[in-house]
Amino acid sequence: MWYGQLVIGPPGSGKSSYCFGMQQMLDALGRRHIVVNLDPMNDLLPYKCDIDVMDLVKGEDVMNAHSLGPNGAMIYCMEYLLENVDWLVDKLKAFTNSYVLIDCPGQVELFTHHDALRAIIRHLERLDFRMTAVQVVDSTLCTDAFKHISALLMSLNAQLQLELPHINVLSKVDLLRLHRKDLRFRLEFYADAYDVSALLQAMEDDPHPLGQKLLGFSRAVCELVEDFNLVSFLPVCVTDKECMLLVLRAADAANGFAMGNYATNERGYPLQLDTEEERQQIMERLQEKYVDFDPEKDEAPIEEATEAE
Repeated sequence: MWYGQLVIGPPGSGKSSYCFGMQQMLDALGRRHIVVNLDPMNDLLPYKCDIDVMDLVKGEDVMNAHSLGPNGAMIYCMEYLLENVDWLVDKLKAFTNSYVLIDCPGQVELFTHHDALRAIIRHLERLDFRMTAVQVVDSTLCTDAFKHISALLMSLNAQLQLELPHINVLSKVDLLRLHRKDLRFRLEFYADAYDVSALLQAMEDDPHPLGQKLLGFSRAVCELVEDFNLVSFLPVCVTDKECMLLVLRAADAANGFAMGNYATNERGYPLQLDTEEERQQIMERLQEKYVDFDPEKDEAPIEEATEAE
């Protein structure tokens, strides 16, 4: 049996940095774990990789051999991995009872409508692999109403497509300090996504020439997201241990790890589930630290924000 996280999200959203931060959190807790790289084109990994799909197939080799572009080569590699899924299973069997972090490629079609990744997941589930999908979305998209609604729709699509316990995270929250003047709402609004239609006002004020033409479509997307009522986010800064622990506990609760005996002896791992009050406290702290802080008015020193991934 394995428990773990399937880390998905668009390119540049911070998936690999998230895996690195989560790896550090698991090390601190003393939880035995491994990290799996499923991106056949990512050869610059920030974390220690235990299983690397590039040992099976490399995207660059596929591009050269079959005259394919990056996206075509990625689809080919995923289908090749599906055909050789026993290779992945044999690698995983060497790490039985380890917590597994799977770093997925960034092409969104792999987790929104293509079947290869979902078929690989179904195969692993038959082997008693209990995963939580962790969708990583760049928090700076919140500064643009159109981009934020696109992220909401993508998150909903992935949740319905993969059919896994699912949580969404807003990554790179520390970078919001650089875009604080472009945020129309508090961080809580974007994380909870409880009144998506309020974004329509921001769209009406958008000077983009296509803004008005897209308004009707955007209104329909907002209504769709609100009708499903499935999308919400946990804000994350990978260098903030409380943020990472909050996400880990949410993932553990979703896939059942927290309900077993595995976590009982971990250092510093609280056995009780998170309360809404704890979540709100973290949200308020992040709001104050990364959004409300104004270096032109406040005297406290501000540490330099770093790009993730």
